[in-house]
Amino acid sequence: MVIGVLQVELAIDGSTSLKDKRRVVLSLKDRLRRAFNISIAEVATQDDHRIATLGVVTATNDVPHCQSVLDNVLDKFTHARDCALRDHQQQILTGQ
Repeated sequence: MVIGVLQVELAIDGSTSLKDKRRVVLSLKDRLRRAFNISIAEVATQDDHRIATLGVVTATNDVPHCQSVLDNVLDKFTHARDCALRDHQQQILTGQ
């Protein structure tokens, strides 16, 4: 089993309230879930309306596929309309 973990920090463009942030984050999460069959959640900075920290997890059976999924998800974050990618961390875990 191979598990890929991606954590991203996003700057939410034009957000003036937590409601604005939630709209952007929910839309992005829904699109990525449908496109890549991943698990995704907001994992930190919930009270800051300008920044979102999201965690993404995927489970596959081989490392190249896992890396490909994480790379494609990261590319979507890079090209998202309502936010800008500030930072990211990526890790792939392998098991027996």
